[in-house]
Amino acid sequence: MGEVILEMKDIDKSFPGVHALDHVCFNVRRGEVHALMGENGAGKSTLMKVLTGIYTKDSGTIIYEGKEIEFHGTREAQDAGVVIVHQELNMVGHLTVAQNIFIGREFKKGFSIDDKKMNEEAAKLFKRLNIDIDPTATMSDLTVGKQQMCEIAKAISHDAKVIIFDEPSAALTETEIEDLFKIIRDLREQQLGIVYISHRMDEIKVITDRVTVMRDGCYVGTLITEDSTKEDIVSMMVGRVIYEEPKTKSMVPDDAPVVLKVDHLCAGKMVQDVSFELRKGEILGFAGLMGAGRTETARAIFGADPKESGDIYVNGKLVEINSPEDAVKAGIGYLSEDRKRFGIVVQKTISENTTMADLPNYMKGIFIDKKKEKKVAKEFVDSLATKTPSVDQLVVNLSGGNQQKVVIAKWLCKNSDILIFDEPTRGIDVGAKNEIYKLMNKLASEGKSIIMISSEMTEILRMSDRIVVMCEGHKTGELRIEETKQELIMNLATRDIG
Repeated sequence: MGEVILEMKDIDKSFPGVHALDHVCFNVRRGEVHALMGENGAGKSTLMKVLTGIYTKDSGTIIYEGKEIEFHGTREAQDAGVVIVHQELNMVGHLTVAQNIFIGREFKKGFSIDDKKMNEEAAKLFKRLNIDIDPTATMSDLTVGKQQMCEIAKAISHDAKVIIFDEPSAALTETEIEDLFKIIRDLREQQLGIVYISHRMDEIKVITDRVTVMRDGCYVGTLITEDSTKEDIVSMMVGRVIYEEPKTKSMVPDDAPVVLKVDHLCAGKMVQDVSFELRKGEILGFAGLMGAGRTETARAIFGADPKESGDIYVNGKLVEINSPEDAVKAGIGYLSEDRKRFGIVVQKTISENTTMADLPNYMKGIFIDKKKEKKVAKEFVDSLATKTPSVDQLVVNLSGGNQQKVVIAKWLCKNSDILIFDEPTRGIDVGAKNEIYKLMNKLASEGKSIIMISSEMTEILRMSDRIVVMCEGHKTGELRIEETKQELIMNLATRDIG
């Protein structure tokens, strides 16, 4: 690692009612990958927004390349070589790759845009990054992983010296993550300073040199990655020790009644002849690699996607589910992996979101009974320990973990006995994960039955009573937790379907 290229000293920032940053310190060296970690709401994003001029700091000092600076907007930061690669990709689908990279900074030939020059410059960027992407390809035709690579190329095109990666691997496959890491290592070799924000502990150990931890808007400390353990980092993040021991015994009696039976379900290429049973009070884990068909199976059961054949039984009775409305009537709730798109309305309040699936029961004539709605929402806020000033808070202002609790409250309000949790802790920090795990165990102990789809092996092993494994649209195995090992799951998840 080289000299310090960027240093933030005693950065303070307050919003009405919130002290978001309390004299935070952070620095980045040339040729290093420096992780910035903390629970949701710890202040990581706020600190980076202060750095790049989105927010104005209340006090403190930013020193960049030996000079005190203060950027007034992201364009100014980019021009100076400080660039963010966001988790949500900011690409225009119908434009070409090269047009996206140089959007707003197009090369001109007279009064016309010089597409040939942009294609040439984009090709040079991809060569520097060892990426095989056609600059003339339409952006919407690329995979999410390739689009992420284009975002990185766009950052490099600003002559970047410091690149901030904000949850860059959240939507990537394992292969794409490996490709991303190769690029990050190349950038490190080129002496760039890299800030890496992620909740994925295993990634932090693989790709970073140092780790700085924030908690509740404060700087907690900085560790050298190779000299620290996962437990060290987690303890700093949450201020307490969190144990992630795998479950060794099913909590469900052998004679527990079957509440959901799926028989020879087919729904397109990704759901081929899938059969399984779910028992009362059980957490049934669905494991498999990206593209295994787990989400597609859940969506077919919930009526979000049409099924081609197969039967679904709820409490022994054959039910016809052709829409989510049919599934809700049958007592099935679905927590989508994309909660902001399918689970909640972020610009509505906690109260409004909580009663959304059961609105007819909160009507007084043609009006919503707001008093009743708030009373019920408050009960769920208390029982689920949702962190919020009030039930009138807009959901957009909550952390990821608390947004997830609002989605859970919505289905509990509807009194759904069968809950499908699709990637329940995606984008959620380690402390909030632990709360979601406790909540799921509590729901199961109270007799709710849960299907949990997860791409995290530790999560599958920690939470499941039984595990269904899928590969390429097929169920390839079913395991009791007592007999399960990671290697066994991976063998089933990669089985040749041929």
